[in-house]
Amino acid sequence: MDPEDPVLEWVERVSMYLARDGVPPIAGRVLGWLMVCDPPEQSAGQISDAIGASRASLTSNLRLLTTMGFLGSRTRPGNRTTYYRMADDAWSVVVRRQIEAMASFLDLSRDGITLAGPGNDARVRQAHRTFEWMAAALAAAPPLTTHTVEPDDEETKR
Repeated sequence: MDPEDPVLEWVERVSMYLARDGVPPIAGRVLGWLMVCDPPEQSAGQISDAIGASRASLTSNLRLLTTMGFLGSRTRPGNRTTYYRMADDAWSVVVRRQIEAMASFLDLSRDGITLAGPGNDARVRQAHRTFEWMAAALAAAPPLTTHTVEPDDEETKR
């Protein structure tokens, strides 16, 4: 692993970005690596070599990312090695799950307002107002259009 490699520097930036939301650094590095590596399917050994992670920590982080919906895995005929890759539409699937979780918190906060009672519900109401605002903003957002971005796609040239 060459720490001066611009690809690995970018992978580290992805990891640092995701760490702000509680994603473990190794999981962030795995995700960053699988976003840019070639070939796009990698074994745990290849990922470990690329990002400099121990196999033990890599295993738990691969499981975490798979559970979160970021990764898919498969084996190849005649080969017991598992290969990992970014799941199809991984980001939109994960973001949709987060939006659903935020929406479900509205019901939870509504119940909290009732339980706290008048005069003691300000903190729960603040949370409820925030999640109402987020739900309204997301409901008004245009739908996400997904398509495969090819290297010569106009979006990549901007």
